[in-house]
Amino acid sequence: MRKIFILSLSSVIFFLSSATAQPDRWQQRIKYTIDVKMDVVNNQFKGTEKIEYINNSPDTLHKIFIHLYWNAFQPNSSMDVRSRELGKNIFTNRRGEEVQDWDARVRDRISKLSPTEIGYDSVMEIKVNGLAQKKVYHETILEVQLSKGLLPKSTNSIELSFKSQVPVQIRRSGRDNAEGIRYSMSQWYPKVVEYDYQGWNANPYIAREFYGVWGDYDVKINIDKNYMVAATGILQNPNSIGFGYETPGTKVPAITASTITWNFKGENIHDFVWMADNNVKHISKKVGTTVLHCFYKAGDLKTDSAWNNVLWAAEKVLPYMESRFGKYPYPQYSFIQGGDGGMEYAMATLIKNASLGTVFHEWMHSWYQHIMGTNESLFPWMDEGFTSYAESEVSEYYNETWAPKSPYTSAAVKQFLANQVEKAKTSLPLKQSGNYAGYFALAKSGVEEPMSTHSDHYNTNLAYGNAAYSKGAVFLAQLGYIISDSLRDKTLHEYYNQWKFKHPNANDFVRVAEKVSGLALQWYKEYWVNSTKTIDYAVGDINIIDNKTTITLKRIGKMPMPVDVLLTFKDGSKELHSIPLELMFGSKPAEDNTLRIVEPEWRWVVPEYSFTTSRDIKDLKSIEIDPTQRMADVNRNNNKLVIPD
Repeated sequence: MRKIFILSLSSVIFFLSSATAQPDRWQQRIKYTIDVKMDVVNNQFKGTEKIEYINNSPDTLHKIFIHLYWNAFQPNSSMDVRSRELGKNIFTNRRGEEVQDWDARVRDRISKLSPTEIGYDSVMEIKVNGLAQKKVYHETILEVQLSKGLLPKSTNSIELSFKSQVPVQIRRSGRDNAEGIRYSMSQWYPKVVEYDYQGWNANPYIAREFYGVWGDYDVKINIDKNYMVAATGILQNPNSIGFGYETPGTKVPAITASTITWNFKGENIHDFVWMADNNVKHISKKVGTTVLHCFYKAGDLKTDSAWNNVLWAAEKVLPYMESRFGKYPYPQYSFIQGGDGGMEYAMATLIKNASLGTVFHEWMHSWYQHIMGTNESLFPWMDEGFTSYAESEVSEYYNETWAPKSPYTSAAVKQFLANQVEKAKTSLPLKQSGNYAGYFALAKSGVEEPMSTHSDHYNTNLAYGNAAYSKGAVFLAQLGYIISDSLRDKTLHEYYNQWKFKHPNANDFVRVAEKVSGLALQWYKEYWVNSTKTIDYAVGDINIIDNKTTITLKRIGKMPMPVDVLLTFKDGSKELHSIPLELMFGSKPAEDNTLRIVEPEWRWVVPEYSFTTSRDIKDLKSIEIDPTQRMADVNRNNNKLVIPD
């Protein structure tokens, strides 16, 4: 036992030292200069883009692809057809009601849009390095067939003009949403598709996920002078704009023209969002080097209190978020009311209301979507799942530490939270219980698909949502069971340090975890990500062999795992028997002061395993597999055996 533990520790030290090396993966680079003029009467705008595009790839590019997202908001579009087709799937929800599988926000609404309600993006002219280019429309993807290829390591200029109509708010973007926000401007501009080591990622828009090129944005928005604009980036002309952006004490000059131009800049980002409305409140606060903003539809005192609570809570959790997941690198973040739920963008989120769960979730996307830049189409679980995991951690920290102290939290809510904290002290402290419940529902649904499925190509919304969010979150929580929570947390830090701004994939994360832990983990990715096999272990027979108590365990599920077994004795003493999985080539370190015995490894091909304790069987009170319940065992009813007196 001691020998195994010492070898594991030395492996950890070795791999920690080697894990600091920075991986080398080329990235394309882009710089947008965008000018748009919004007509708030007919909900249309025209714009120009001047783009600097650096081809850092080793390839000569003979085409460029451009996203035109708003062409999805037209009857019989791919998004429309896909939503209506998914709606033909009928499921029974937890309340026993039959529900259609479509996104309730989209449903069949696109099919009913009138010409003034649809959205469209149309590129009128495009030049690359000064030469006009041939355009081929594929609905939400514009193919630009280049007359001359873009050479490796070359810097190129792209100029285009475009016109757009803002759709009625259907999904994420659009005008006049349910909360009364005039314009939720996301996916609004012609956006160059990401070209990476796997080629072009020209995914048609059907309401799922995104992927983009890192770069710098300089955006000018000309709009009616009565509209406030909230956006990605830093406002460059605050003292001539006002609306709460101005330096305190500054007298903002009167605006005599009918429109004003807002100029925002953002650096090292891969998207840009904005909101505009003529009845918005703006509050802000500086926390360290980061300025936090809230923009929300003006309402009553209850509305003000809720949004002030968002700003108060954000201030309190930011240090915790940075300590757990890495430094927030941007100078500001904005919580902007708009859209149809919650959706993350660079330095900002659109959220429909002041729900703190949504606030924490969308903000944590800044780490796993906008800093790591994972390809959400191919690895949605690495963004949504990791974000859901982090959301649960941040929410628990806030509820236990800060919520009772908030000046904006009602007495009733404070008492509820206090009761929840007390209840947690007397029950299993499983922070991720909601995510585990979502995964268990998926595993038992009969429609589960591997998490390696492209996000657009899941057969059901049910399978996509539970896989990307819940099962993705359990991937991290369960990793703590496999390598220890402390090494999992170190892995997340090392992952951030190595892969920020580099578009990591699933194997990149697993390799970091292997180097930090000193354990082999490819088996975990293959089973958890690339299959739908489940975990189910059971306590088997108890026998006396050679005057020792021998306990047999059974692997019923098809996914093998390391197994922790806690023996509790009638005198109150305990033994934790830790059984490594053969495929790991080692075991995790001890996680607490419980007497721990590292057993010989369990070969994955063998369905049963036996181990012994020197204690008499008469001394045993209970045998429990996975006492921390971090292993996603789909049948926990056979995990514990209580010995009758």
